[in-house]
Amino acid sequence: MEMKRVFISIELPEEIKKEILKIQKEIDVLGLVKGKFIEFENLHLTLKFLGEISDSEIRAIKERLSKLKFKTFELEFDNLGVFSEQFIRIIWVGVKKGIVFDLQKVIDSILEDIFPREHRFMGHITIARPKRVEQKNMFLDELKKIKFPKIKFSVDKIHLRESNLFPEGAQYKNLLEISSVSQEQGILV
Repeated sequence: MEMKRVFISIELPEEIKKEILKIQKEIDVLGLVKGKFIEFENLHLTLKFLGEISDSEIRAIKERLSKLKFKTFELEFDNLGVFSEQFIRIIWVGVKKGIVFDLQKVIDSILEDIFPREHRFMGHITIARPKRVEQKNMFLDELKKIKFPKIKFSVDKIHLRESNLFPEGAQYKNLLEISSVSQEQGILV
């Protein structure tokens, strides 16, 4: 049985990706990070990573997600950070608390008998995956100095996507797109 690597995400507008690209360049210029910067076309916000799943599970997920109703909402970015200062494996741009966290909980509820709930959803966009960081303390100090512009964008779609991993990077394929509903129709989020 063929398994597919699948996740639920929010895609980012071009102008946001361009701002992230500027940040990636600022980090790269420091010369302290050896690793991979996430490709422009692959930048996204993961709402739920589902892992390696079968076609029958994908069909069940599509059926459930197609019933999801949410209103268009604003997403605002926060700061840059890492998950572990001891072992820096991911550099991210965080998102401010808001409706996106409620939406993630609703998705968790819809899928809870198939997938475990997220215990600590931390809305973020992965921008780099370092293999090695030289002079960690200096890098962390420099990272704090880099400011992501306080910009917002409207989220009116979420996606169920398949991720195919290749040596040159991941390639994503859309499996389902769910659009927001009008204000009158909005039920859940």
